[in-house]
Amino acid sequence: MKATLREQHAILNIQNFDFTFSTLTNKAANLPEIAAIHSLTIKADNARDLRIAAETEHSDVKRELARAEGDVEQIVTRINRDEARLASGTPSPKELEQLQHEIGTLGVRRTELEEIELEIMMRIDGIKARITELSEQESALAAEITELEIKKANALAVINADIDATKSDRASEITSIGAELVALYEKIRASNNGTGAAALVGNQCKGCHLTVNNVELQRIASLAEDEVVRCEECRCILVRGL
Repeated sequence: MKATLREQHAILNIQNFDFTFSTLTNKAANLPEIAAIHSLTIKADNARDLRIAAETEHSDVKRELARAEGDVEQIVTRINRDEARLASGTPSPKELEQLQHEIGTLGVRRTELEEIELEIMMRIDGIKARITELSEQESALAAEITELEIKKANALAVINADIDATKSDRASEITSIGAELVALYEKIRASNNGTGAAALVGNQCKGCHLTVNNVELQRIASLAEDEVVRCEECRCILVRGL
Protein backbone atom coordinates (compact mmCIF):
# COMPACT_ATOMS: atom_id res chain seq x y z
CA MET A 1 0.00 0.00 0.00
CA LYS A 2 1.14 3.52 -0.81
CA ALA A 3 0.58 6.59 1.38
CA THR A 4 2.43 9.88 1.56
CA LEU A 5 4.72 10.53 4.47
CA ARG A 6 2.31 13.25 5.55
CA GLU A 7 -0.55 10.72 5.61
CA GLN A 8 1.55 8.25 7.59
CA HIS A 9 2.41 10.92 10.14
CA ALA A 10 -1.25 11.89 10.26
CA ILE A 11 -2.33 8.29 10.94
CA LEU A 12 0.11 8.28 13.86
CA ASN A 13 -1.61 11.45 15.11
CA ILE A 14 -4.92 9.59 14.83
CA GLN A 15 -3.45 6.81 16.95
CA ASN A 16 -2.43 9.35 19.58
CA PHE A 17 -5.91 10.83 19.55
CA ASP A 18 -7.37 7.36 20.03
CA PHE A 19 -5.00 6.63 22.90
CA THR A 20 -5.99 9.94 24.51
CA PHE A 21 -9.68 9.16 24.01
CA SER A 22 -9.22 5.73 25.58
CA THR A 23 -7.31 7.19 28.53
CA LEU A 24 -9.93 9.88 29.12
CA THR A 25 -12.80 7.38 28.86
CA ASN A 26 -11.09 5.08 31.34
CA LYS A 27 -10.43 8.02 33.66
CA ALA A 28 -14.10 9.01 33.53
CA ALA A 29 -15.21 5.47 34.33
CA ASN A 30 -12.79 5.15 37.25
CA LEU A 31 -13.06 8.49 39.02
CA PRO A 32 -12.35 8.02 42.75
CA GLU A 33 -15.65 9.79 43.46
CA ILE A 34 -17.54 6.94 41.77
CA ALA A 35 -16.12 4.30 44.11
CA ALA A 36 -16.63 6.58 47.12
CA ILE A 37 -20.25 7.25 46.16
CA HIS A 38 -20.86 3.54 45.73
CA SER A 39 -19.38 2.78 49.15
CA LEU A 40 -21.33 5.56 50.88
CA THR A 41 -24.55 4.57 49.12
CA ILE A 42 -24.23 1.06 50.53
CA LYS A 43 -23.76 2.56 54.01
CA ALA A 44 -26.71 4.91 53.52
CA ASP A 45 -28.94 2.08 52.33
CA ASN A 46 -27.90 0.00 55.33
CA ALA A 47 -28.67 2.88 57.71
CA ARG A 48 -32.05 3.38 56.01
CA ASP A 49 -32.91 -0.31 56.31
CA LEU A 50 -31.92 -0.33 59.99
CA ARG A 51 -33.98 2.82 60.61
CA ILE A 52 -37.04 1.32 58.92
CA ALA A 53 -36.61 -1.85 60.98
CA ALA A 54 -36.29 0.26 64.15
CA GLU A 55 -39.41 2.24 63.24
CA THR A 56 -41.31 -1.01 62.73
CA GLU A 57 -40.04 -2.26 66.08
CA HIS A 58 -41.08 1.05 67.66
CA SER A 59 -44.63 0.60 66.37
CA ASP A 60 -44.76 -2.97 67.67
CA VAL A 61 -43.45 -2.00 71.11
CA LYS A 62 -45.88 0.95 71.32
CA ARG A 63 -48.73 -1.52 70.81
CA GLU A 64 -47.17 -3.68 73.52
CA LEU A 65 -47.08 -0.63 75.83
CA ALA A 66 -50.73 0.13 75.08
CA ARG A 67 -51.66 -3.41 76.10
CA ALA A 68 -49.59 -3.13 79.29
CA GLU A 69 -51.22 0.22 80.13
CA GLY A 70 -54.63 -1.39 79.55
CA ASP A 71 -53.75 -4.23 81.91
CA VAL A 72 -52.67 -1.75 84.61
CA GLU A 73 -55.81 0.29 84.08
CA GLN A 74 -57.96 -2.81 84.56
CA ILE A 75 -56.18 -3.66 87.82
CA VAL A 76 -56.54 -0.07 89.05
CA THR A 77 -60.26 -0.15 88.22
CA ARG A 78 -60.73 -3.36 90.20
CA ILE A 79 -58.74 -2.00 93.16
CA ASN A 80 -60.79 1.22 93.17
CA ARG A 81 -64.00 -0.79 93.00
CA ASP A 82 -62.98 -3.03 95.91
CA GLU A 83 -61.78 -0.08 97.99
CA ALA A 84 -65.08 1.66 97.36
CA ARG A 85 -66.98 -1.39 98.65
CA LEU A 86 -64.74 -1.52 101.69
CA ALA A 87 -65.36 2.15 102.40
CA SER A 88 -69.12 1.70 102.08
CA GLY A 89 -69.30 -0.44 105.25
CA THR A 90 -71.94 -2.71 103.74
CA PRO A 91 -69.98 -5.95 103.20
CA SER A 92 -70.16 -8.72 105.77
CA PRO A 93 -67.04 -9.61 107.78
CA LYS A 94 -66.34 -12.52 105.44
CA GLU A 95 -66.72 -10.31 102.37
CA LEU A 96 -64.46 -7.70 103.99
CA GLU A 97 -61.78 -10.32 104.47
CA GLN A 98 -62.13 -11.44 100.84
CA LEU A 99 -62.00 -7.86 99.58
CA GLN A 100 -58.89 -7.08 101.61
CA HIS A 101 -57.18 -10.21 100.31
CA GLU A 102 -58.16 -9.39 96.74
CA ILE A 103 -56.93 -5.81 97.10
CA GLY A 104 -53.60 -7.10 98.39
CA THR A 105 -53.28 -9.58 95.50
CA LEU A 106 -54.27 -6.91 92.97
CA GLY A 107 -51.72 -4.55 94.45
CA VAL A 108 -48.94 -7.08 93.92
CA ARG A 109 -50.13 -7.66 90.35
CA ARG A 110 -50.31 -3.92 89.75
CA THR A 111 -46.70 -3.54 90.85
CA GLU A 112 -45.62 -6.35 88.51
CA LEU A 113 -47.52 -4.82 85.58
CA GLU A 114 -46.16 -1.34 86.26
CA GLU A 115 -42.62 -2.76 86.24
CA ILE A 116 -43.38 -4.37 82.88
CA GLU A 117 -44.82 -1.07 81.67
CA LEU A 118 -41.68 0.79 82.80
CA GLU A 119 -39.43 -1.77 81.06
CA ILE A 120 -41.39 -1.33 77.85
CA MET A 121 -41.11 2.48 78.11
CA MET A 122 -37.35 2.16 78.54
CA ARG A 123 -37.22 -0.05 75.45
CA ILE A 124 -39.16 2.59 73.53
CA ASP A 125 -36.70 5.28 74.62
CA GLY A 126 -33.82 3.10 73.41
CA ILE A 127 -35.49 2.51 70.07
CA LYS A 128 -36.19 6.23 69.66
CA ALA A 129 -32.54 7.00 70.33
CA ARG A 130 -31.52 4.39 67.77
CA ILE A 131 -33.91 5.86 65.18
CA THR A 132 -32.50 9.36 65.81
CA GLU A 133 -28.91 8.11 65.46
CA LEU A 134 -29.68 6.25 62.23
CA SER A 135 -31.55 9.25 60.80
CA GLU A 136 -28.54 11.44 61.56
CA GLN A 137 -26.28 8.90 59.86
CA GLU A 138 -28.52 8.94 56.80
CA SER A 139 -28.45 12.73 56.66
CA ALA A 140 -24.67 12.87 57.05
CA LEU A 141 -24.14 10.21 54.38
CA ALA A 142 -26.58 11.94 52.03
CA ALA A 143 -24.64 15.19 52.43
CA GLU A 144 -21.35 13.41 51.67
CA ILE A 145 -22.87 11.74 48.62
CA THR A 146 -24.23 15.06 47.35
CA GLU A 147 -20.80 16.67 47.74
CA LEU A 148 -19.15 13.80 45.90
CA GLU A 149 -21.77 13.94 43.14
CA ILE A 150 -20.88 17.60 42.60
CA LYS A 151 -17.16 16.78 42.50
CA LYS A 152 -17.83 13.93 40.08
CA ALA A 153 -19.92 16.16 37.82
CA ASN A 154 -17.18 18.81 37.78
CA ALA A 155 -14.48 16.23 37.00
CA LEU A 156 -16.60 14.69 34.25
CA ALA A 157 -17.24 18.13 32.75
CA VAL A 158 -13.48 18.66 32.39
CA ILE A 159 -12.90 15.16 31.00
CA ASN A 160 -15.82 15.40 28.58
CA ALA A 161 -14.52 18.75 27.32
CA ASP A 162 -11.14 17.08 26.66
CA ILE A 163 -12.91 14.17 24.94
CA ASP A 164 -14.87 16.55 22.72
CA ALA A 165 -11.68 18.43 21.82
CA THR A 166 -9.92 15.13 21.03
CA LYS A 167 -12.80 13.99 18.82
CA SER A 168 -12.81 17.32 17.01
CA ASP A 169 -9.05 17.25 16.39
CA ARG A 170 -9.28 13.63 15.23
CA ALA A 171 -12.11 14.40 12.83
CA SER A 172 -10.12 17.30 11.38
CA GLU A 173 -6.92 15.28 11.03
CA ILE A 174 -8.52 12.24 9.44
CA THR A 175 -9.78 14.25 6.45
CA SER A 176 -6.18 14.51 5.24
CA ILE A 177 -5.70 10.72 5.10
CA GLY A 178 -6.71 8.39 2.30
CA ALA A 179 -9.65 6.09 2.99
CA GLU A 180 -7.61 2.95 2.30
CA LEU A 181 -4.99 3.78 4.94
CA VAL A 182 -7.69 4.70 7.47
CA ALA A 183 -9.50 1.42 6.83
CA LEU A 184 -6.26 -0.53 7.33
CA TYR A 185 -5.52 1.35 10.53
CA GLU A 186 -9.02 0.72 11.95
CA LYS A 187 -8.85 -2.97 11.05
CA ILE A 188 -5.50 -3.44 12.78
CA ARG A 189 -6.53 -1.40 15.79
CA ALA A 190 -9.69 -3.45 16.29
CA SER A 191 -7.70 -6.68 16.54
CA ASN A 192 -4.59 -5.35 18.29
CA ASN A 193 -5.82 -3.97 21.63
CA GLY A 194 -6.34 -0.49 20.25
CA THR A 195 -2.96 -0.10 18.53
CA GLY A 196 -3.12 0.37 14.77
CA ALA A 197 -0.06 2.52 14.14
CA ALA A 198 3.24 3.18 15.87
CA ALA A 199 6.46 5.05 15.33
CA LEU A 200 9.64 3.28 14.34
CA VAL A 201 12.29 4.85 16.56
CA GLY A 202 15.76 3.58 15.93
CA ASN A 203 15.30 -0.19 15.77
CA GLN A 204 12.23 -0.37 18.01
CA CYS A 205 8.53 -0.52 17.23
CA LYS A 206 6.78 1.74 19.73
CA GLY A 207 3.61 -0.32 19.36
CA CYS A 208 4.87 -3.62 20.76
CA HIS A 209 8.19 -2.18 22.04
CA LEU A 210 10.11 -5.02 20.41
CA THR A 211 13.34 -4.65 18.50
CA VAL A 212 13.23 -4.90 14.73
CA ASN A 213 16.04 -7.13 13.46
CA ASN A 214 18.77 -5.71 11.25
CA VAL A 215 17.66 -7.55 8.13
CA GLU A 216 14.15 -6.11 8.42
CA LEU A 217 15.56 -2.66 9.18
CA GLN A 218 17.65 -2.80 6.00
CA ARG A 219 14.62 -3.89 3.99
CA ILE A 220 12.53 -1.04 5.40
CA ALA A 221 15.33 1.47 4.68
CA SER A 222 15.37 0.36 1.06
CA LEU A 223 11.66 1.08 0.57
CA ALA A 224 10.31 4.31 -0.84
CA GLU A 225 9.05 6.74 1.82
CA ASP A 226 5.46 6.40 0.57
CA GLU A 227 5.47 2.62 1.08
CA VAL A 228 3.37 1.61 4.08
CA VAL A 229 5.41 -0.59 6.42
CA ARG A 230 4.03 -3.08 8.94
CA CYS A 231 5.67 -4.37 12.11
CA GLU A 232 6.50 -8.07 11.79
CA GLU A 233 5.54 -8.69 15.42
CA CYS A 234 2.35 -6.69 16.17
CA ARG A 235 1.42 -6.00 12.50
CA CYS A 236 0.69 -2.32 13.18
CA ILE A 237 1.55 0.38 10.65
CA LEU A 238 5.14 1.48 11.27
CA VAL A 239 5.65 5.18 10.71
CA ARG A 240 9.15 6.21 9.69
CA GLY A 241 10.92 9.54 9.35
CA LEU A 242 10.17 10.97 12.78
